[in-house]
Amino acid sequence: MAQHGKRYRQARGTIDREQAYSPVEAIRILKSFDGVKFDETVEVHFRLGLNVRHADQQLRGTLMLPHGTGRDVRVAVFAEGDKAREAEEAGADVVGSADLATKIEGGFDDFDVAVATPDQMSVVGRLGRILGPRGKMPNPKTGTVTNEVGKAVRESKAGKLEYRTDRGANVHVAIGKKSFDERRLAENYATLLDEIVRAKPAAAKGRYIRSITLTSTMGPGIHVDPRTRGILDELEEQPEAATA
Repeated sequence: MAQHGKRYRQARGTIDREQAYSPVEAIRILKSFDGVKFDETVEVHFRLGLNVRHADQQLRGTLMLPHGTGRDVRVAVFAEGDKAREAEEAGADVVGSADLATKIEGGFDDFDVAVATPDQMSVVGRLGRILGPRGKMPNPKTGTVTNEVGKAVRESKAGKLEYRTDRGANVHVAIGKKSFDERRLAENYATLLDEIVRAKPAAAKGRYIRSITLTSTMGPGIHVDPRTRGILDELEEQPEAATA
């Protein structure tokens, strides 16, 4: 079993493992931890009361966070002709067709999002076993199979996120960087929570949100109260703490 370092153990020691903190409290605790040498990603993990063996209880969708994620998103586009030029002008990092598929089959993975025009799906289809498990397979439900490739590239670059349940009915989403101020993290969190609540499947039964955990790349998890209202009101009532 891997041993955690001194910084992690000290941070974990400041958390009451039996308490579910308010979102603003959790964000403040997370930002108070001693930092590492890079800007950590802040992540939210939902454990949902869904039976994902049933298709009508699976979640999959996209959202735009008000303050983005702080990541430099690399976009690969499968397109030809005018659509390829449109993708390049919109800022796509790599554009191709069968040549790009061959490159990916050879191990190329230097991109975060893949977009494809509908006519390219015969090419992209053979990559399902590679891109599917990595969450990079273009899908019309998430707007990544489209003739509006320029728009899709710009939205991806701006921080459009895809979320989906995994086999354990969990959803994992990055909501920013540790360097973000409390308001930006709280507003991103509130937007994500609203989206997860909105997307609740009609077939879901019982308690929907079982637990929420906030964490950073190198930090311990903080249990968050899964309440759905008053997050930003709390921020107004308790102005951001002064930083040292």
